[in-house]
Amino acid sequence: MAVAAPTLPELPSLATLPKKPMPAGRPRAWYESHNRQLKAMRLAIALLHSGVYRPEQASNRRIRATAVSIGVHAPSDTTCRAVRSLIHDAANY
Repeated sequence: MAVAAPTLPELPSLATLPKKPMPAGRPRAWYESHNRQLKAMRLAIALLHSGVYRPEQASNRRIRATAVSIGVHAPSDTTCRAVRSLIHDAANY
């Protein structure tokens, strides 16, 4: 008698707020940093929803796999570090 492996629940759709236009006149580095922070937050939220509650659990591979599953481009190493920092902050909140 074979027993079916348990399936993981699907992530709920993460509703996002309506996007606002970016303020004009800032240096390019500001926009890059801002977009990196937004991406890191989206990834951190998705990881927290999937049961990753400690930075040690969030390897670059896992963060990049989560990015694919939520439909964003693969993050850089810098963004992965930012994701782990956000998860660390959430765990200590």
